[in-house]
Amino acid sequence: MCATFARRWSRCRRPRSTCWPTRQGGILNLATPPAFCVKWLIPRLERFSNEHPEILVNLATRARPFDFDTDAEPLDAAIHYGNNDWPSVLSHRLVGDEVVPVCSAAYLASQPPLNAPKDLRRHALLQQTRRPNWWRDWLDAKLVQDVNAWAGPRFEHFYMIMQAAVAGLGVALLPRLLVNDDVLLGRLLIPFDEPFTTADAYCLVYPAAKRNDPKLEMLRRWLLREADEARQVV
Repeated sequence: MCATFARRWSRCRRPRSTCWPTRQGGILNLATPPAFCVKWLIPRLERFSNEHPEILVNLATRARPFDFDTDAEPLDAAIHYGNNDWPSVLSHRLVGDEVVPVCSAAYLASQPPLNAPKDLRRHALLQQTRRPNWWRDWLDAKLVQDVNAWAGPRFEHFYMIMQAAVAGLGVALLPRLLVNDDVLLGRLLIPFDEPFTTADAYCLVYPAAKRNDPKLEMLRRWLLREADEARQVV
């Protein structure tokens, strides 16, 4: 028994690359905003792993554009919410351009009636720091002018706004794909479900130097297919 243990210990003291199983297709490092990662990407990743078991996908959180060449982590690609506003990258539009107003049932029960967009003048509008005009654009599309579109607390990330809405702090304007689960579970509700499409969406972005990376090409094709299927379901 001692001799057997010694042989196994000797093998495990080798460099990590020979001790742990590796995937022949390699490793793909992807940065993604936290809310998109939790609500949309992770629930689907098993399908990518089943299709491409040779590729290991590592996830890191990033909420703003960064420099792929100088970032602290060696990232191959990123998911970005925007509209071709990340310089010097290739971009593929995915999902998330439809936004809806949401709030909690408890908030709605304790506040003035919210039957039409014009009623928002008596409510707190939760703001996204990087998109200060979102509420104004939404209200303009609904032909509502007598609402202060900038009145309300500001939050940097969508995930923070979602939690603020669940906690009853006000009415949020968020991509539908981020709130679908919370609406189904009753944590949030959509007071008036009227279609509104923004110029922004979640996009896959990566440096031009990664254009011919076979791992990234497989992920790109899979994401585009998943995004197309998600749009058809909606």
